[in-house]
Amino acid sequence: MTYRVCFVCTGNICRSPMAEHVFRRRVEEAGLGGLVKVDSAGTGGWHEGDGADPRAVTVLDENGYTSAHVARRFRSSWFSALDLVIALDEGHLRELRALARTPDEAARIRLLRSYDPAAGAGLDVPDPYYGDREDFEECLEMVEAASEGLLVAVRAELEERTP
Repeated sequence: MTYRVCFVCTGNICRSPMAEHVFRRRVEEAGLGGLVKVDSAGTGGWHEGDGADPRAVTVLDENGYTSAHVARRFRSSWFSALDLVIALDEGHLRELRALARTPDEAARIRLLRSYDPAAGAGLDVPDPYYGDREDFEECLEMVEAASEGLLVAVRAELEERTP
């Protein structure tokens, strides 16, 4: 059975696509590509159908990641098909919890940086949209750091499912 992870930010053009591409590569490098499906969405639909922000694409490409993307809005009906919904900041966490229809669905929502032991108390990945290239690079660094811990957690979940 496939384990499904969806990263969620505001418009699905900066943070969540970056997290999607970084984590997908981690999954593939770990040999779990056939077991884990990774995607992303936004809490709002302003950018539905658009590609990722060109600055996000540049930072991803320059760091050896894929970057093909089409933005979409998260739908509450998706919870039933997802194992983890990863919010990029506290605002997304609140919005996603409000969309959850059951306690089980709400329990599947986590903050990305909660998987980074070095993150400390500040678990938000700041929105780089109104910033410059440096902000996108910082976003990538935070995503990369948290992706390692997330991979450990997903691998443990997969092992629990295997008889």
